Parts: sequence; C-alpha cells; structure tokens
Amino acid sequence: MKNNKPRYFRLTKSENEIMELMWKEGHPLSRSEIIELTPDRTWKSSSIHILLNSMLDKKAIEVAGFVQSTKNYARTFTPCVSADSYAIMQIKNSPVFSQHSVPNLLSALVEDVTMPAILDQLEEIVKTRKQELA
Repeated sequence: MKNNKPRYFRLTKSENEIMELMWKEGHPLSRSEIIELTPDRTWKSSSIHILLNSMLDKKAIEVAGFVQSTKNYARTFTPCVSADSYAIMQIKNSPVFSQHSVPNLLSALVEDVTMPAILDQLEEIVKTRKQELA
C-alpha cells in the first residue's frame, strides 16, 4: 500500500465487499480467489471484471503482479489505501465534516480506547500540531 495521500474516491457496496476482503486477506488476490473467498457476496461473479476495472479506475486498487492460473496468467490486485485511511477519507470528505466536528469525533473514538499508550500518542500528536501552528 502506498503512503502518500490518496485521491478521494467512494466505493460502491459491491466494491467495498471486495476491498474488505483484500484488507482482511492482507496479500494480493486474483479474480478467481476473490470470487472463491466471497461465497456470501451480494454481486454476481460474472461482474467481477467490471467491479475490478472500476476500482482500478478509482485508484482504489492496483495490479500487484501475476500468478499462473491453469495454462494462463491471472493478474493479482492489492489495495492502494489501508482500511483506516479509507475510513478517514470518507469522514474528511463528508459534506457535514468541519473542524468543529473534530472534538466530537475524537471524543467518540477515544471513548473506546483502553490502552494508556494510545492516549499518550494522541497527546503527543496534539502537542506537535500546536507547535506547528505556533
């Protein structure tokens, strides 16, 4: 996965199912593997080509390489963005999101944190950001 800031995109429900599988598996997958690993999918297996091409166009995924599949070679695909980065992208690009939303959002997220080390990290992030703005 790339570390630079990805261009904004939104996944359809079907594309999101594929992306969640890719994030869960953690390694490049071919079309046939995606179909095989999603028995409860909401999309038809015959539409995998359309879905993957749409995701490639959005730069949500990229071709990772090739694997031998019977006598032919099949492309494998990998996400261009992590699950966390995608979630953050959706929040930050929401029409209702603003700087004023950050305290409520952070409060809701911190509510479930049980590790003091994570809270220390957050304090350090805020401290660093304050210094950048000074």
